[in-house]
Amino acid sequence: MQTLRIRALRGPNLWSRKTAILVNVQCSPQECDIAQLPGFAARLRALFPAVGTPTSEDGSPVSLAHVLQFAAAVLQQEAGVAIGFSRTVPTSEAGVFQVIVEYKEEDVGRQAVSDALALIDAALHERPFDAAAAIAALREKDEHERLGPSTGSIAQAALARGIPMRRLTRGSMVQFGWGSRQRRIQAAEVDATSTVAESIAQDKELTKKLLMAAGVPVPFGRPVHSLEQAQQVAQELGWPVVAKPQDGNQGKGVTVNIQTAAELEAAYHAAAHYGVVMVEKYLPGQDYRLLVVGNRLAAAARREPPQVIGDGEHTVRELVEIVNLDPRRSDGHATSLTRIRLDDIALGQLELQQLTPDSIPEPGRKVVLRHNANLSTGGSATDVTDSVHPAVAASAVAAAQMVGLDICGVDVVCESVERPLEDQSGGVVEVNAAPGLRMHLAPSYGQPRPIGKYVVDMLFEKGNDGRIPVVTVTGTNGKTTTTRLLAHLLMAHGLTTGMTNTDGIYIDGHQIESGDCSGPRSARNVLFHPEVDAAVLEVARGGILREGLGFDQSQVAVVTNIGEGDHLGLNYIDTVEELAQVKGVTVRNVSPKGYAVLNAEDPLVAAMASTTPGQVIYFAMDKHHPVLATHRSQGRRSVFVEGDAIVATEGTWRDSIPLADIPITHNGRIGFQVQNVMAAVAAAWALGLPAETIRRGLASFMNDSDNAPGRFNTLRIQGATVVADYGHNPDAMRALVQVVQATPAGKRVLVISAAGDRRDEDIRAQTAILSSAFDEAILYQDAAQRGRADGEVLRLLREGFERASGSHDLRTRHIQEVRGEMLAIDTAIARLQPGDFCLVLVDQVEQALAHLRRLAQQPTTA
Repeated sequence: MQTLRIRALRGPNLWSRKTAILVNVQCSPQECDIAQLPGFAARLRALFPAVGTPTSEDGSPVSLAHVLQFAAAVLQQEAGVAIGFSRTVPTSEAGVFQVIVEYKEEDVGRQAVSDALALIDAALHERPFDAAAAIAALREKDEHERLGPSTGSIAQAALARGIPMRRLTRGSMVQFGWGSRQRRIQAAEVDATSTVAESIAQDKELTKKLLMAAGVPVPFGRPVHSLEQAQQVAQELGWPVVAKPQDGNQGKGVTVNIQTAAELEAAYHAAAHYGVVMVEKYLPGQDYRLLVVGNRLAAAARREPPQVIGDGEHTVRELVEIVNLDPRRSDGHATSLTRIRLDDIALGQLELQQLTPDSIPEPGRKVVLRHNANLSTGGSATDVTDSVHPAVAASAVAAAQMVGLDICGVDVVCESVERPLEDQSGGVVEVNAAPGLRMHLAPSYGQPRPIGKYVVDMLFEKGNDGRIPVVTVTGTNGKTTTTRLLAHLLMAHGLTTGMTNTDGIYIDGHQIESGDCSGPRSARNVLFHPEVDAAVLEVARGGILREGLGFDQSQVAVVTNIGEGDHLGLNYIDTVEELAQVKGVTVRNVSPKGYAVLNAEDPLVAAMASTTPGQVIYFAMDKHHPVLATHRSQGRRSVFVEGDAIVATEGTWRDSIPLADIPITHNGRIGFQVQNVMAAVAAAWALGLPAETIRRGLASFMNDSDNAPGRFNTLRIQGATVVADYGHNPDAMRALVQVVQATPAGKRVLVISAAGDRRDEDIRAQTAILSSAFDEAILYQDAAQRGRADGEVLRLLREGFERASGSHDLRTRHIQEVRGEMLAIDTAIARLQPGDFCLVLVDQVEQALAHLRRLAQQPTTA
């Protein structure tokens, strides 16, 4: 079995809404049925019993591709990854299959596919395969790659509310929402938290001063710069004391309950490793973490230092190993508890208790391995949220607000949180930015708290899902014009609008990136932009097949047409029905509260209505078309042409816009532009734009090279009419012929090339269709032949004219070949007389339009 290509589908795609790895493989005839591989199935199950017996969905013979599907999925499941979707799809090419396997983390999915391929190879060639090691490595990779418990809880809460999220880094930085409604977090720190507040929290001396000013009880103490100063402060405060870094976190370098000068010396050096040392009065009691989210106490936990309980049989080292067997414990922060470490600090604590790692404590003896109770050093936590006295909660909230933290971990030492701190020897000993949440999400004992929900509710008020209006536009023809027109309407409504299309990325009309930007990466870039209030995204088939959509769902999905299709024969999409399935991905991923805007006159587009979760708005040139008429009779939203106006109806409501008021349609003469306008009007209506805004926007959208480059741009050159258009498939040619034949002219001249990545029959069809409308044709070969041999495209274009000649439909009598687009334009212009008409089918849109504009500015010669 040969692996042809591996891709990651990072959004909703042709096969599923789930993220998935797509693997294209080629199997030999024998590998297309594993029953023809003697002993293979038995060896496979012996190497990896969990794979079971792979099957095919349609009952066809099970190929090695199906084995790859099952093995890659089961390997992830055995590693603890909760996936369920996988599929194997045969292609039109014999022996070639597409294998789709869901993943949660892309690197884990890729590794699972790699391991599955290695397993198949081992089973084929009777070599060993260590399934246990592969699963362990996958589990470790998954723990490393996935979001930690704090960030993950917030992410899950956001998804539960329908708020879109995207991970910005491989760490803990996540964006929730889109555009101007987005919010960002990094672990348990939100974008509204200032660096000033974070700096204050790190400076424990400054924090104490501010908390004292707010009336929050804190322990006495101050920073010291030498061991001598530390001893002096300890004498002033009275033993016991605490030594800790002035700027630190996670309990690093902290020693509590220091009773003697010798202990202080060791503690001082441990803290000095992290910077300036603070010496404070030790507060007796228990260690509590109070979590403040916004202006409320969200949770509280009593923390216990890492410890083991003697049983009279095992050594301290063995007891630690037993405790660390708890599946909740790991070496990092990915699980609810951290493994206890017998490091230098732990050894020092054992020495204070007159123990060593090899000592056997008597039954019931508590052996403390650290004085601080941070979970990151192996401590445990008990939820006490419901026991916190209101005054203690108020002190915690005041501490967080005084420092300026939206999410704040307030460390309190006191006898009990059930009484005010002032009534006992208690106080706030530390305030933490970006606090760990796992002690509250999964406490060692007590009730878990939904901290992620509290954070999301703070970030997004009720009813705010963080989404901006998003419209997708796809189809065979008219996508870019419809996209540009709809973006124009949204800007006319006062919304800062992001737009992607085959010309580039635009923010509020300003181009920020050029080139074909109709794929998922460009869509994500627009949705990342913090100023965008609405997005109109052209979606091409290539991006869907390559990576899926760049977002989870849209508010409106527009499909202009399918017709005879385009780019058929690429990526195993060979028929218009298959192409419709690809473009229908946008319709299948509309919000249930949204709309699909569909061309009722295109059967493949109209049929998409049954697949959308949202409602449907049909549009059609013919108001009597059966699909549209049925839709209208049910009182549903419809847009159509009636007489000389575009009409919108819903139930008994009706509104119309004269075509004469829509410049892009040339008084309705350009039929394909009328269709584009109907699609844009229907989408604007679905978004709730006022009728007056739509009218004003349509009236101000001009069909020029600035608003719609390469979309029937009309110029006057040497007294002749010259039209530049980017049409490049048979359906576009037919639409252009209708307009050209309705345009009075003397002689009609055509300038044409074709993209080399089209099928032969599609290239021939273009000139066969155009031959009935033009007297002369200039054929040019552009710079990029896209895999074609030199002169091959020109030959196919000539064959199209010859086909028309055989059907007696040939008007074109003069055909000339040139090399280069600009030379072809110059050759055609030189043959024009006043009153003639020339259609230039441009390839290099910007350069060709600039060249034509220069020609239009030259004085007319006699």
